[in-house]
Amino acid sequence: MSEPKSPTPTPGDTYKGWLFKWTNYIKGYQRRWFVLSNGLLSYYRTQAEMGHTCRGTINLATANIAVEDSCNFVISNGGAQTYHLKASSEVERQRWITALELAKAKAVQMQAESDDSGDDFPAVSPNSGQGGDCRNTEIQSTLRTLNSKVEDLATCNDLIVKHGSALQRSLSELEGLRVAVDMGEKVKQVTERATLFRITSNAMINACRDFLSMAQSHSKRWQKALQTEREQRIRLEETLEQLAKQHNHLERAFRGATVLPPSFSNPALGNKGKADASDEDDDNEFFDAMEEPAEFITVPADPKYHRYKLIFSIVRRFFSSTCFDELSLASNPESPQPLELEPVRQRRTRIPDKPNYYLNLWSIMKNCIGKELSKIPMPVNFNEPLSMLQRLSEDLEYYELLDKAAKSHSSLEQMCYVAAFTVSSYSTTVHRTGKPFNPLLGETFELDRHRECGYRSLCEQVSHHPPAAAHHAFSEKGWTLRQEITLASKFRGKYLSIMPLGSIQCIFEKSNNHYSWKKVTTTVHNIIVGKLWIDQSGEIDVVNHKTGDRCHLKFAPYSYFSRDVPRKVTGVVTDKDGKAHYVLSGTWDEKMEFSKIMQSSKGENGTEGKQRTVYQTLKAKEIWRKNPLPEGAENMYYFSSLALTLNEPEEGVAPTDSRRRPDQRLMEEGHWDEANAEKQRLEEKQRSTRREREREAVKAASSPEEAVTEASINDSPLKSGHPDTYQALWFEKMDDPVSGETLHIYKGGYWEAKEQGNWDMCPDVF
Repeated sequence: MSEPKSPTPTPGDTYKGWLFKWTNYIKGYQRRWFVLSNGLLSYYRTQAEMGHTCRGTINLATANIAVEDSCNFVISNGGAQTYHLKASSEVERQRWITALELAKAKAVQMQAESDDSGDDFPAVSPNSGQGGDCRNTEIQSTLRTLNSKVEDLATCNDLIVKHGSALQRSLSELEGLRVAVDMGEKVKQVTERATLFRITSNAMINACRDFLSMAQSHSKRWQKALQTEREQRIRLEETLEQLAKQHNHLERAFRGATVLPPSFSNPALGNKGKADASDEDDDNEFFDAMEEPAEFITVPADPKYHRYKLIFSIVRRFFSSTCFDELSLASNPESPQPLELEPVRQRRTRIPDKPNYYLNLWSIMKNCIGKELSKIPMPVNFNEPLSMLQRLSEDLEYYELLDKAAKSHSSLEQMCYVAAFTVSSYSTTVHRTGKPFNPLLGETFELDRHRECGYRSLCEQVSHHPPAAAHHAFSEKGWTLRQEITLASKFRGKYLSIMPLGSIQCIFEKSNNHYSWKKVTTTVHNIIVGKLWIDQSGEIDVVNHKTGDRCHLKFAPYSYFSRDVPRKVTGVVTDKDGKAHYVLSGTWDEKMEFSKIMQSSKGENGTEGKQRTVYQTLKAKEIWRKNPLPEGAENMYYFSSLALTLNEPEEGVAPTDSRRRPDQRLMEEGHWDEANAEKQRLEEKQRSTRREREREAVKAASSPEEAVTEASINDSPLKSGHPDTYQALWFEKMDDPVSGETLHIYKGGYWEAKEQGNWDMCPDVF
C-alpha cells in the first residue's frame, strides 16, 4: 500500500512533502520525504527517519535552482551536491520552487547579516548594564526579523510579476486560437498558471499579515519599554542626587571631626554646627549624628582606601535603610566590630608568552615508537608549565554544574548535570597540545577556592610507576568529587594515544546519590608532520549506584568522511528499568544541550541490522557552554582563565606543592635551558630516593617471603624484585563499599596542617 499523501502547507519557513529523487541508472527515480527548514533542504527515505537518520542536506544559501521541464527541477551547490528532483505535477513542482526561492532569499539575507552584523546596528555603550544589553539585543533581533519579512515581500512580489506575465501570455494565446482541440489544452494550461498565481498571491498575503502583526505587537512593547526606561532614568537621577548630597555632608562632617577640639561635643556647639550646616542646604538635617564626632574617625593609612570605604558605607546605608548610628561601632574599641567585606584576591590574568625555541622533534621521538612515554625522559620543550596534578584540578573549571546538580530534586535531572560536567572536563584540551609535567612522587597541589567558589581541592602523586594521582575536592554546596587516574600512553609514529585508567566518583550529601564514571581516550595527531590536533573518542557510562540511573555518553571520533559535526557527543539518560528520560547532545569543545523525552518508539533497522530507537523530545535546553579563552591565549599555551592562575605563587601551601617546583617555574618564566637542567636534577633525585627506599626495605626483610609480606602490608607492588614501601601522605588505599572499586581516598589532615602551618611530615620532594 502506498503511504497516504500528506497535506501540503503554504510555502513558509518550513515545507515538507514527497518528491522523486534520481538515484542511479538502475533504480532511477525513488520516492523520498523532503523537509525544507531554516534554509536547509534535507531528505529521508520515510517520515519515520526524521528523528534519527538524515540521508542528505543541501544549503540553499549557496545553491542554484533550475527548472528542466513541467515536473522536473535541479538543485545544485556548485558540483559537490546535485539533486535531480521530480514532482507529481506541474502545480506541485511550482509550489516547491516557490518555497525554495523564498527559503533561499531568506538564507542569503541571514548569511549577509551574520557577516557584517557589527555594522548594521550601533554598538552597545560600555557603560550600559546587563538589562540594557538584553534590550538592545532584543531590538536588534526584532529589526532583523522585520527586515527578513520585508525581503519575503520583495521575493513574493518578484514571483507574482513572473507568474502574472506567464498568465497574461496564456490569455493572449487563448484569444488567437481557432481549433477546438487546442482550446482544451490551452484552457488547462491557463488554469494551472492561474493556480500558481493564486498560490504565490496567498504566500504574499500571509507574509504581509505576519509583517503587520509583528510590527503592531512590537510597537506596543517598545512604547512600554521606552516608558519604563524613562521612569528608571528619573528614579536614578533622584537617587544620585541624594547620594551626592549625603556624600557632601559626610566630607564636611569628616573635616569638622578631625580639626575641632573635644569641646565640640557640647550641645550648644553641636547645635551651632547643625545650624551652619543647615544654612548651606536646608533639604537635609544630617548633622544630628555629629554629637559624637569620634564615631567617624576610622581613617586607614591609605586615603584612597578611606574614600572607598566612606562611599561604600553611604551606598550600603542608603539601600539597606540602616541607622546612621551603626557607623559609630567602628570608632568605639569596646563595641563589637561590624562585619566588613574582605576584598576577594585578584588572580593573575597573564603569564609570560611562550618562547619560540627550535627543537629537532624526530631526533627525540624516533626512539619512542611503541614505548610507554611516562618512562622516557623528555625535555620541557614538549611541556606546558603545569603539572599533571594541576591539569587534574582543571576538571573543576565548571564546578557550577555540580552546584546545580546538588540543588536538583530529581535524580534523573541531576544525572544530566553530572553528565554535562563529565563532558566539560575535556573542553580545555581542544588546543592544549603541550604535555604536562609528570609529578614527582609525593608531589601535591591544592586549589583553595573556598571564598570565591565554595570548594577546596587537593591532589597528590601516590605512585610513580605506573604514574598515579589521587584527587579529592569538596564543596560547601553539598558535593564531593574524588578520583584516581593512572595514565597509559603509546606513541604510534603518526599519533599518540593517552588512555586514562581509574575511576571518578561524585557524591552528593543531601540525596546521598553516588555517581561513578571513567574517562575516554585522548589522541594527539600529526606528531611528526603537520599541525598537532587533539581528539577525544570512546564511551562513558555514568552510573548512579543508589538509584540505578545511568547515562551512556558516546564521544564520536573525528572522521574526514563523516557528515556529523566534529567532536560530537551524544547521550541518553535512563532509569534502573532502562526507560529513557533525557537525551543529551552537543560537542565536547563548545556546549551541551538536553531534551526531555516525551515518547520513544522503535524505528527502521540501521545499516548494521540493529533496530534504532526514535525519541520524541521537547525543545532542547542548553545545560553547559564553554567559557571563552582569555585575550592572547594563543601565546600562553591556550590556557583558560582558571589555568592561568594554577601556577601562581601562593603563600602557605605545602612545600610539596607544584607551585614550588623549580623546573616548572623556570619554564613558565621562559628559561627553558635552565628548566631542562633542573628537570634532570629532580628526576635523578627521585631515582636515588627510590633506590634508597628499596635498599632499606630489603635490609629490613630477613627473607624474600618477609619482603613480599611487607610489600603487601604497604599495599605496593614489587618492582625488580624489591618492595616499594612508599605510602601516600594524605591519601590511603581502600575499597569503596558503594561502587566496589579500590582507590586512594583522602584521609584528612591537610587543611588542618595548613591552618597550623605545620608541614614537618612532608617529604623533601624538590
